[in-house]
Amino acid sequence: MTEQMNPPLKGSDAATEGNSAEKAALAWAHTARFLTTASRLNELPQTELPEVAFVGRSNAGKSTAINTLTQQKRLAFASKTPGRTQHINLFEMGPKLEANALLADLPGYGYAAVARGAKLRWQQVMADYLEVRRSLAGVVLMVDSRLGFTDLDRQLLDFIAPRIGNGAVKLLVLLTKSDKLNRSEAQAALAAAQQTLGELTTEEADVNVALFSALKKSGVGDAATLLHGWVCPLTPATPASGTPEEHVHP
Repeated sequence: MTEQMNPPLKGSDAATEGNSAEKAALAWAHTARFLTTASRLNELPQTELPEVAFVGRSNAGKSTAINTLTQQKRLAFASKTPGRTQHINLFEMGPKLEANALLADLPGYGYAAVARGAKLRWQQVMADYLEVRRSLAGVVLMVDSRLGFTDLDRQLLDFIAPRIGNGAVKLLVLLTKSDKLNRSEAQAALAAAQQTLGELTTEEADVNVALFSALKKSGVGDAATLLHGWVCPLTPATPASGTPEEHVHP
């Protein structure tokens, strides 16, 4: 995984730097604005900007998590009918005249009411995107903390495993709706997720998992800090001590 190059800070110095990094990361996340939508891979713009893709089951809270992270109420459309989003939506991040990253909102998967033809087409579009999109720098996978990894979640992990394993793409799993769990249930969910993700870890891999609640706003600053560090490595945002974020070690 990553190595700590600088000596660790102590006491209030560490807290101050952590708070500063989180504020910068949240301010960066708040800059997200709509760029384009595409129903096919070849409709996406070619870019040199690092791209972070948000994926997950239709009812895992993906759109709500995006809106919470960016501190915007309707950046990502959170429909009451899961499975309605059938496009890849791209959002720019960073200064308006000099974007430094893209956020990709991929269609939710696994909703039974979606027509089989559309479902198969979207599975192929997502597979192509995750496999060949050159600018893809990171994947944020939403997993309902009450359910853990479903078979479809595991299939997605297996599919991106090669790019995760060689370090080409980073991974953050957000265990959503963690406010529905008590403390012991939350820790059990985190431990179970770490065990599953352990199968993906290598010396090159950057794999992370964190408890997340859009309702309670817990885990929001930590997730923003990590994503900011992914796409702005020259000004890394180091999580404050005591966060729920966990690295999965090989």
